Formats: sequence, structure tokens, C-alpha cells
Amino acid sequence: MKITIIAGARPNFMKIAPIIDAIINAANSGAKISYRLVHTGQHYDKKMSHDFFKQLGIPEPHANLEAGGGTQAEQTANIMVRFEKELQENPADLVLVVGDVTSTMACAIVAKKMHTQLAHVEAGIRSGDITMPEEVNRMVTDAITDYFYTTSDVANKNLEASGVTGDRIVFVGNTMIDTLLKQTPRFIRPAIWQDASLKPQQYFVLTLHRPANVDQEQQLKVLLDEIVSSVDGLPVIFPVHPRTAAILDQIGVSAPNLHMIEPLSYLEFNYLVKNAKAVVTDSGGITEETTVMGVPCMTLRDNTERPETCTIGTNELLGTDPKAVKPAMAKLFSGNWKKGSIPELWDGKAAERIVNHLINLN
Repeated sequence: MKITIIAGARPNFMKIAPIIDAIINAANSGAKISYRLVHTGQHYDKKMSHDFFKQLGIPEPHANLEAGGGTQAEQTANIMVRFEKELQENPADLVLVVGDVTSTMACAIVAKKMHTQLAHVEAGIRSGDITMPEEVNRMVTDAITDYFYTTSDVANKNLEASGVTGDRIVFVGNTMIDTLLKQTPRFIRPAIWQDASLKPQQYFVLTLHRPANVDQEQQLKVLLDEIVSSVDGLPVIFPVHPRTAAILDQIGVSAPNLHMIEPLSYLEFNYLVKNAKAVVTDSGGITEETTVMGVPCMTLRDNTERPETCTIGTNELLGTDPKAVKPAMAKLFSGNWKKGSIPELWDGKAAERIVNHLINLN
């Protein structure tokens, strides 16, 4: 069984690392399985890519398509053209895509048009918000996938509702949590810990990148003002996405307790998350990590494709109205934030289940 694994952007790397480990372990034990790692180059600056590969122990990609950025259409087209050539030159029995980035959808389409079996890790999750590029990527990918590896019963039900038969749905758990649990002992204290004199549970971590929160300058300014004024003077550590940095430069937001820093490596960022009083974010993946680490999480979105982080975990949806921040902070400081628990099969063994299934397809 020859597997081509696709990685394109930072969220993918945490998901493929344990799968590659599991394939190598299975092959070393005599299983007839091998992999070829293709990096599309959707993200390829040092912080977004190279450092992640090194920290997570991911072997160097067999190929880098160097597709680069551009508009949604340009990026999708570049990836498709280059991956088609890659797959022609290096045929696979199955192409495995993860998550919901542009590379996921683009390579899925190419694989199916070249009559190659397709598996989707993190299949079936839905936000219900078709204005999100990621939602389009998920829907298109799942419309043509052969094998669906899911993280939750909600995802299973979403797929069943769309007509996918149960024999193609494999509930495996969450490979991103495989990586988190493996790497927790290796977390690195970042420089900002000393620079801002941080103490455990006495600061907040903030991440923002979605258009609804960062594209409108006034909305972003009001949101940041609301956050920094609602945290009882505690430090707010804000690793700034490059896209957001340009907007922040224009509006000139500042506060004594707001620390805007460069993006952090995986091991540094999760050190901060693990020791934070709470996380304020508009990211989906971070809500999964906070749930497993038992850290309160406030999500500045109207919807989520990971509802189990709210119904089971430590996450709450606040919406995009800045006025929702103060009541949520009051709830946190009063000690009334829910404790949460860990969803089923988020146990560090998802990748093993995926590879066992792949081996049995032979």
C-alpha cells in the first residue's frame, strides 16, 4: 500500500506527524505500507513550516510543490497543476489529505480525477457557515472521499446525513491530540515568559485571524480594547498572525498589559496555552487543545465546526460582538467556568487506528 500524504499549512503538520510515525512503526513491524510526503508549499516561511517539521520530528518532505500564495483561485490552481504532475510521476494506491485548508481540497480533486483512492482525516466536521473558505474545502473534499476518518460522533452523523454509508466512516479520534499528548513533555518556555514576568494562570493568550474579527479596523480596535480592559490588568499575550499585523500597524492599538509578539513555534505556543488562565481565540484547532489541557477557552465566532469542544470541553462560543467579552470574563473570574472533559477517543492513538485501517485495505 503506497500512501501519498498531503501537507500544506501549519494546521496540517500537527495532524500528519503521528500518522507518519504510525506508518513507519507498522512498516518496521512487517506491514506492507509506505508513504510519500508531499508539501504543497501553501505555507512555507520558517515559522509556519520548517520549525514545525523539526520540532515535531516530521521527516523532510519527499516533494515540495512550492505553490505559494495568491488568491483562493490562484493558490488552488497552482496546487492542482503541480500535484497532478507529482502524482503522475509518483503514483499512489491512496492519497491521504488532512483538515480543511486549500491544499486539502485541491489535492483531493486531483486524486479522484486521476482515479486514485482518497482518504480524509478529520472528515465530516461542519460549521454550517458557507462563507468560510474552510467550510467549502470540507464539503468538496467529503463529497469525493472514499474513506472518512472522523474525530467525533457529531462528524459521523454529519456524514451519514449527507448520504455516506457507515462502512466508509471510521471513527478514529483526533490526530492533532496525538501530537499534543506526545509533545507535552517537550513544551518550551518562550522568551515572553520572562520578558512579561508571567506566572501560571495569571495571564491570557489571544489569537485572532478570521476576517470577521480582523478585516474591519474599527471592529478589531473595539474588540482588543474590550479584551484588555476586561482581564483585571493581567497580561494578554497576542502572537500576531502576519495578516493581522499589517492591520494593527494602521490602527495603532496599544495597552500596558497587551503584548503583541511574533508567531511562536508549536512547543512555545502550547507552553503558554497550558499555563494560561484562559485562551481567547477564533481558531478551531486551539479549542481542541484547550479542551484536552483543561484550559478555559472563549471563541470569538458565531459558529464552530468542533461543537464537542463546547458540549464536552472547556470552550464557549461568544460570537463576534465585542460586548460579549466582559460577561464571559466576569464568569471566568468568579470561578464559574465549566471544567469540561475529554471527548471519546482523544487518547493519543488516532493515528494507529488510521494506519491499521489502511493496512487492512490491502
